[in-house]
Amino acid sequence: MAANALFDKTRSLLEMIKFSHTVFAFPFALMGVVLAAQASGAPPTLAQVFWICLAMVGARSGAMGLNRIIDAGIDGENPRTAGRHIPAGRISRREAWTFVVVSFALLLLAAWMLNPLCFYLSPLVLFFLALYSYCKRFTALAHLVLGLCLAAAPIGAWIALRGDLRWPIVVLGLAVLLWVAGFDVFYALQDLDFDRDKGLHSIPSRLGVRRSLLLVKVFHVAMVLLLLLLPLGTELGWIYLAGVALVAGLLAYEHSLVKPGDLSRLDAAFFNMNGYISVTIFLFTLVDALL
Repeated sequence: MAANALFDKTRSLLEMIKFSHTVFAFPFALMGVVLAAQASGAPPTLAQVFWICLAMVGARSGAMGLNRIIDAGIDGENPRTAGRHIPAGRISRREAWTFVVVSFALLLLAAWMLNPLCFYLSPLVLFFLALYSYCKRFTALAHLVLGLCLAAAPIGAWIALRGDLRWPIVVLGLAVLLWVAGFDVFYALQDLDFDRDKGLHSIPSRLGVRRSLLLVKVFHVAMVLLLLLLPLGTELGWIYLAGVALVAGLLAYEHSLVKPGDLSRLDAAFFNMNGYISVTIFLFTLVDALL
């Protein structure tokens, strides 16, 4: 019985943070590994890959758990989110806090095991991960802050392996930032009326649906243009560029799913297409680097 209870509680915690959505940023962290290894001319060790993956999982899990705690009151008032684990009473705040502390401890441990620069930068990462959860209370730029947090995935992986910072990985980080900010604006469309009623800040509540969708297009076009710059500073070639072309097609299809008067396919655009996009660009990058 105790084992079953532990299993159920663990499953609930992972559902609370939507652990399956780790696929959005995880491939970009691995893409950072590939680019760093290519630049160094030496593959990473299994230990390095393990600690990078653990840092990624710890950061994302802790950030999502913290977001659920901080937003529990708001979530309870929003009909769309009232059934989330903390407002619904399926996870206590104490359990959620324990999960967050353990997750961030794993991030710090992984950073320590990778190299001194990673460890010294980890408090800065924690600051921005925590900042995001408060942003909607005072700025519509919350989407860009979330993008910055996920941009740390490829940049952090690069720093973990090389201990420095070069422009190609910064360009990749900017591409991730714009991609994430764009799909987070999509996601925020669901709460436009609620956010306006409660005085919460978001790009949709500030700009409305049509102008928000236009801004997302600008973000995603800029993302593709940034991805096209990477071969100039790396050894990536035509296979990678084919992957970028496919990503551009997937983004175009994603945008076709969301229209000003019809948000019924928003879940498909957010949950399915973004997973395909991140996995696609990583796989094409990996194949290009290996061949």
